[in-house]
Amino acid sequence: MDIVALLPCLHPAVTKTTRRQFSRIVLAMLAMTGRVTMLGLSRWAGPGGSYRTVQRFFSTVIPWATLFWVFFRQHVYCPADVYLLVGDEVVATKAGKQTHGLDRFFSSLYGKPVPGLAFFALSLVSTQQRRSFPIRVEQVVRSDVEKAASKAKADAKKQSSSLPKRRPGRPKGSKNTAKSAVTLTPELSRITGMLGALLHMIAGAVSLTYLVLDGHFGNHNALTMAQQNNLHLISKLRCDAALYFPFAGPYAGRGPHRKYGDRVDYDDLPAQYLKKTTVEGHIKTCTYQMQLLHKEFTQPLNVVIIAKTNLRTQARAHVILFSSDAALTYASLVDYYSLRFQIEFNFRDAKQHWGLEDFMNVTPTGVTNAANLSLFMVNVAYRLQADMRQRDPDYSVLDLKAHYRGYKYVEETIQMLPEKPEPILLRQILDRVACLGRIHIPQPSFSFS
Repeated sequence: MDIVALLPCLHPAVTKTTRRQFSRIVLAMLAMTGRVTMLGLSRWAGPGGSYRTVQRFFSTVIPWATLFWVFFRQHVYCPADVYLLVGDEVVATKAGKQTHGLDRFFSSLYGKPVPGLAFFALSLVSTQQRRSFPIRVEQVVRSDVEKAASKAKADAKKQSSSLPKRRPGRPKGSKNTAKSAVTLTPELSRITGMLGALLHMIAGAVSLTYLVLDGHFGNHNALTMAQQNNLHLISKLRCDAALYFPFAGPYAGRGPHRKYGDRVDYDDLPAQYLKKTTVEGHIKTCTYQMQLLHKEFTQPLNVVIIAKTNLRTQARAHVILFSSDAALTYASLVDYYSLRFQIEFNFRDAKQHWGLEDFMNVTPTGVTNAANLSLFMVNVAYRLQADMRQRDPDYSVLDLKAHYRGYKYVEETIQMLPEKPEPILLRQILDRVACLGRIHIPQPSFSFS
C-alpha cells in the first residue's frame, strides 16, 4: 500500500501542509539508513522535504493522541477481535543538559538509573493477532515537588535501615486508617489522566475490560486507579508477597470475625488448587489458581502461581500473577499477562528503526513530536507489512526498509535517463532492485530471459 493512501484519514486532525510534510518524513524514514535525525530525514526526503521543512514539522503542535486513534481505527482495528489495554514506560538515554524533561530514570537494560528521557505509552494489544499497537504516548516530566518527595523517601529508607529495630507490636498512639482511602501518587495521577482521556476518545468503538501492567504496579494504589476507570487490573506481585487463605474456621464467639487464615507457603502449595502440570526436559511447571487475601488490598485477589522445579537439583522458583476479576480463568490470566510483553517489541522497533534513541530535539514540542513519531511508525510499518505478508509470511521491518530504499534508488536513477523505460520493464527493475538488502528473499515472479 502506498503512503499517500494511508495518511488521508488524518485530514480532520491536521492541516494539509502538515500532512504533506508528514508523508515526506514517513517516506524518508522508510528508506533512510543511519541515525534518524532531522538532518538525516532532510537528506532522504527529496523534493519538498528540505531541512527547513523538517524543522517546521517538528516545531508544529500535533494532536498525536487523535492521530494514533484515527490511524488505528481506519487501518488496524478489527471489530471481532478482543483488545487489552497495556501500559509501560520506556527510557531513551540522552546526553547534555538542555533537553526538555532530562532526568535520571531507571533503565532495565542497564539495570540502574541513567540520564535520559522517559515516556509512558498505552497500547492496545490484540488477543488474536497477538500484536501491540501504540495508542497514546506522553513524556514523563517529574516536578520539583515529586523529585524532593522521592529523595526524601530514599533518605528515610537509608536512615531506617541504620536505626535499631523497633519493638514489636503497634506503636503507641497510632490510629486506624481506611484502606479504601487511597491517595494516588504523582505517577499514578499522570497515568489515570492518560487513561481517562483515552477511554473518553474510544468510547463506544472499542470495549476494554482489562488493564495490564508490569510488577511495578502490583499494588493496591494501581488497582484502585484501574477500578476508578472501570477496568480490571492484571499485574504481578513480588515473589515474597504475604498472601493469606480466607479463614474458614468457626467463629470464636467473641470479637470480630476472623478474616485471614494461614499464610501461603510457596514451597508447599495445596494440591487442590493445582490446575495444570507440564514437564519439559528437566523442568516441571505447576500452575495453581486460588482466591487469596493480601493485607494491603481491600478485596480478594484472583491469584495464579506458576511454580517451576528443576527435577535434577530440586531448585524451585515461582511467579505470582493476579487480577481483580475473580471470574478470569488461569489460562486467560497467564495469556493476557504474557501478551503485555508485546509492548516491549514496540519500544525495540521504535529505538532500532524509527529514531527513539536518535533524535536530538531539545524543546518540549520537538521532543514530543520525535517520540510520538517513532512509535507512530510502528503502526505504519505493521500496516505496510500486512499487505506483503499475504504472499511473504516472513516479511520483516528490515525487508520493508530495504524495499523502500530500493525504490528510492530506482526513482533517482530513472530521473537521470533521457527516456523513461517501458512500464513493464520499469516494474521489473523496481521489483528486482527492491529485493537488494532484504533478509528474506522472495521467490522471483519473473525473469529477464
